[in-house]
Amino acid sequence: MARLALIAGAIAVVVAIALLGIGSGLFVDALWFRHLGVFVVFRTALVAKLACFTLAFAACYVVVAAVGLAAVRNTRTSGVVQVVFRRTGNGPTTLPELLAPVAGRLPWRAMVLAAAAVIAVLVAVAQTASWQTYLLWIYGGEFGVKDPYFDRDVGFFVFGLPAYQTLIGGAMAIVVLAGLLAAVVLWLHGALDFRRPGHLMPPAARSLLSLLLALFLLVKAGGYWIGRYELLLESYGAVFGAGYTVAHVKLPFQWILVAAALVGAGLAAANLRAQGWRLPVVAVVVVFGVAIASSILPDVFQRLRVRPDELRLERPYLENNIAMTRRAYGLEAIQPRPFPSAQTLDEAAVERNQATFANIRLWDPQPLLDTYRQLQLIRLYYAFHDVDVDRYEFAGGRRQVMLAAREISPSLLPPNARTWVNQRLQFTHGFGVVMSPVSEVEGEGLPRFFVKDIPPRSPVGIELSEPRIYFGEKTDDYVIVKAAAEEFDYPKGEQNVSNTYAGKDGVELGSWLRRAIFAWSFGDVNLLISGNLRAESRILFRRSIAERISTIAPFLLLDRDPYVVVSGGRLYWIQDAYTTAQTFPYSEPVRESGLNYIRNSVKIVIDAYDGTVTFYAVDEKEPVLAAYARIFPGLFRPLAEMPADLRRHVRYPEDLFLVQAGIYRTYHMTNPDVFYNKEDLWSFPTEDTGGARSVVEPYYVIMKLPGGEREEFILMQPMTPSNRSNMVAWLAARCDPPQYGELVEYEFPKERLIYGPQQIEARIDQDTTISQQLSLWNQMGSKVIRGNLLVIPVEDSLVYVEPLYLRSEQGQIPELKRVVVAYNDRLAMEPTLEAALAAVFKPGAAPPRVLERPAPAAPSETAAAKTAREHYRAALDALRAGDWSGFGREMEALDKALEP
Repeated sequence: MARLALIAGAIAVVVAIALLGIGSGLFVDALWFRHLGVFVVFRTALVAKLACFTLAFAACYVVVAAVGLAAVRNTRTSGVVQVVFRRTGNGPTTLPELLAPVAGRLPWRAMVLAAAAVIAVLVAVAQTASWQTYLLWIYGGEFGVKDPYFDRDVGFFVFGLPAYQTLIGGAMAIVVLAGLLAAVVLWLHGALDFRRPGHLMPPAARSLLSLLLALFLLVKAGGYWIGRYELLLESYGAVFGAGYTVAHVKLPFQWILVAAALVGAGLAAANLRAQGWRLPVVAVVVVFGVAIASSILPDVFQRLRVRPDELRLERPYLENNIAMTRRAYGLEAIQPRPFPSAQTLDEAAVERNQATFANIRLWDPQPLLDTYRQLQLIRLYYAFHDVDVDRYEFAGGRRQVMLAAREISPSLLPPNARTWVNQRLQFTHGFGVVMSPVSEVEGEGLPRFFVKDIPPRSPVGIELSEPRIYFGEKTDDYVIVKAAAEEFDYPKGEQNVSNTYAGKDGVELGSWLRRAIFAWSFGDVNLLISGNLRAESRILFRRSIAERISTIAPFLLLDRDPYVVVSGGRLYWIQDAYTTAQTFPYSEPVRESGLNYIRNSVKIVIDAYDGTVTFYAVDEKEPVLAAYARIFPGLFRPLAEMPADLRRHVRYPEDLFLVQAGIYRTYHMTNPDVFYNKEDLWSFPTEDTGGARSVVEPYYVIMKLPGGEREEFILMQPMTPSNRSNMVAWLAARCDPPQYGELVEYEFPKERLIYGPQQIEARIDQDTTISQQLSLWNQMGSKVIRGNLLVIPVEDSLVYVEPLYLRSEQGQIPELKRVVVAYNDRLAMEPTLEAALAAVFKPGAAPPRVLERPAPAAPSETAAAKTAREHYRAALDALRAGDWSGFGREMEALDKALEP
């Protein structure tokens, strides 16, 4: 008894600690949600989770307990074991045999009820994780689009089908676990001997197992019925969704499986009054046999009937696949437009398009980030995590800029300075941003700054009256403000300036009891014992943009790149968020994530100083967002309520554009015959960056679209044919109102070669002057970094621009040293973009190099350049080794290689 009491006490302590942890977490969360004004989210989610847990627990407990008690009631504890003893002449060797002498004295009912409770908790916890699924089922509406096979609204697939799948999965778990419990009880009573199945099993026990088999097959029938709709979410043959084989074989087989499972359930139920196992065995064989046939015959049919005439048979289903996929990714409105690429630019055209050329991005994100870190971090405890691209209005017009937020990172302090006071009370916030125009250079190849230093200074008039950053991309740790210890604000000469937080965010620590709860929740006893804390002190937590938003709206998929905006003298973060689905019928999913429907339905604004989070609905009628708006009333505001200045910084998100462009590579083909043959499959182009080949990613530009009246901010992506390097089209997303969100595609003439980025890279490599210059730099203790090659559409032509950076092996600051401009077959490399454009377009300027197309029969200039580089490098190696004769031989060979 003492041992049992000790075990019970230990269990009670564990349960108490768990409940205390859950309770303290809920209390802290409630304070946080209420403080942010989104308590409706906390309340709704909590009620939904409790409802899911309670209903699932009750259903599971009733079924499992009833089955377990029936197993106890309908078994006997003698007979079987005695027979074993008599026949073997041995003592007990199995657990049932060992339990036989005391089985009658064990509290079987209490044990079964306890086991049922544990099982019910496990099932309930699993079901609780699907609370969003059930809420969407209840509040979801219609899409206004019907699937082409069952003629059901897409809302059934997006909102209803996942709930049915979850319910059937839960029901199956309950039946299976109840069966396992019954089997264990029967086995422990000696009524179920796996060495001799059926031996001396009481009729009541046999009836119980037959009933469980019937329930299992009934649930299985429900799963087969739901499985009909799941076939529209699978790929089979040439079609994603229901193709010819699915429609004519697999779907009919689903009905046969439903019927077989129902017949099997009937046979198992009939065995309640029958003797033996014949009917249950027949039931299992019938269902199992039909299931095997349903997995084999469709493949046979596909091979013998469909493949010989696949295109004709699959054509209508391919049309369904194409139309539904384009609709799911928002591609249905794209109409290809011709782009002649007439290449008729001249000096006058360059002057007409100065707004475009003045905003060509010469600074790549990584080299610029490295430069920012070297020049503008100021102190070791600050960090720039990435560089954002945006556009701002200045006195001289709109400019594309790149900027980075200077966030605090106390972990970068020296180890002996990483005290609790420093990390939690003093180093609480970052300070300001650094901003540069994308196309300007100063001094020895360094960026020009529009905003720099601490406190921020701006030579172009950007005001930043509140530069402090308490909430950021990588501001992960919690801090306490309004404490006795003053906050560090920024360094000034030999001293530091202090600051006291005056924002709205932060939960008051309050009384000793609340501090104890916070200490328990955060696992930090200093929150309870520190003398620096006062009742009015506030704790700021969930300061990371992603964590803050995901806690409020876990149902939104967040873009990977929130970007900082300067507006009204303050700093804000704009985070793009997506509503998604994985069950849009006939829509091909994204391979990495499995989603097959996506919309940029929400723009989220976070005040970098006080942490205020505001959700703006981009499209209030989008069905998934509309469902969540009904679930969480008041959470979303119309986009029109976003402040006008912030709205000017809204841009089309890169992650969404990448997904859409990736799908469009295949689904721009709307003709099912062309789609089937994949004869016009596209790819993302590649480029050379520092000796490695990488995929060209989408980039923002300010340009005038063909036929447009003014320059606008767009996100664009060039396209090449699959396994080819020439360009075939480019896709653009418009970022400025009133055309925000519109996707446009321009296709090049198919009868002419349009250079792709990789081909321009190759022609740059073929230029002997450029190649020799790059080789020389690389051999002089420096490293050449080749920037992104940008394809810039200008009027009816294409201009290619690639920046070149130089970084010494000892230094970490990349310097922009050259800009390469290519147009038609003309190429120029100059210190500035203006000089390179002048060399290409201005009459009378230094003649640009002409990029000659290599003739197959003639020796190529590339080979000569390669030979010269090899001799040059060999000469340098000989020089380093002190081999003067070898150096002389290689220099003579180099001289011969360079002779015309």
